[in-house]
Amino acid sequence: MKIAIGSDHAGYKLKNEIIEFLQEKNIEVIDEGTYGLESVDYPDFAVKVCNDYVTGKVDYGILVCYTGIGMSMAANKTKGVRAALVGIKEDAVLTREHNNANVLCLSAKNTSTNLALEIVETFLNTEFTAGRHERRVQKVMDIENE
Repeated sequence: MKIAIGSDHAGYKLKNEIIEFLQEKNIEVIDEGTYGLESVDYPDFAVKVCNDYVTGKVDYGILVCYTGIGMSMAANKTKGVRAALVGIKEDAVLTREHNNANVLCLSAKNTSTNLALEIVETFLNTEFTAGRHERRVQKVMDIENE
C-alpha cells in the first residue's frame, strides 16, 4: 500500500505522527508537505495529494488541517476524489464501506493523535461493500460530468 499525505502548518505535527505510524506498519508514504510550521495555504497541499491519487501514484490520500474542513473542500474539487472529513472511528468505516472514499481528511484541532491513528488504520483497512452503495457512489461521480 502507498499513501500520499499532506497538511498545512496547523496539521504539520499530526501529519508527522501519522507518517511515523504508517512507516512502522511498512506502508510507503509520500509526504507532500508542508515541511514546517510557517503559515501556508492548505489548497496547495490538497492538490498535490489528490493528484497523486488520481494519477495512480498512491492507493489513498490523507490530508490534515486545523479543522479538516478546508482540506476536504479543496480535495473534493479534484475529479475522481471522494474526500471525507472523519472525526470518529465509526465514520471511517462507513465512509469506506458506503462512499468508497479515497482521501481521508482530519482535524488537527479536534482529533487527538491516538484517535487520528485509529481512524487512519480503520480507513485503510475497510473495504468498499459495493452493492446498493455502488449505484449511489456512481451518481455522486456523475455530477462531475454534468
